[in-house]
Amino acid sequence: MKQIKAKPITAENFKEFGSFTDLLNPEGYSLGDFYQDRLKMHSSGNMQITFSPLLVHKPEKMVVTSAEYHNYTQEGVLCLDDDVIVHVAPAGKDPVPELTEAFLVPRGTMAALNTGAWHLSAIPVNKELAHVLIVLPERTYFNDCVVVDYPEDKWVEIIL
Repeated sequence: MKQIKAKPITAENFKEFGSFTDLLNPEGYSLGDFYQDRLKMHSSGNMQITFSPLLVHKPEKMVVTSAEYHNYTQEGVLCLDDDVIVHVAPAGKDPVPELTEAFLVPRGTMAALNTGAWHLSAIPVNKELAHVLIVLPERTYFNDCVVVDYPEDKWVEIIL
């Protein structure tokens, strides 16, 4: 099984897959204590944006066995109470597990995954259970979600 090392997320190394902002330590221009428009996401059509809680259990090993993508929208991922690993691979119709990269995303930092980027659930680093907020247009999981299971010889193990 291929192993990849999770790396700290930076604007430069994550730009192919999306953008992010630290919501707990905002910087830059503000209107007093209001740091407006720090992270932008587009969504498909006239669908409402929804905010969905996701409870993520820490696995014994961080092994990527499957991934998903969305054709018409970005996905927002915000872990509220732990640092997490977000794994991604370049956008495309066919899965590319061999191009998987893993990023260490600090607690309170929201990532907006680009449309089409292969990904799956964030993985907790320190806690047994992490509380993650997922931001998607309504019913994306039903009408714009392609999930692929990788053959075992394409699985990727993430290490810290």
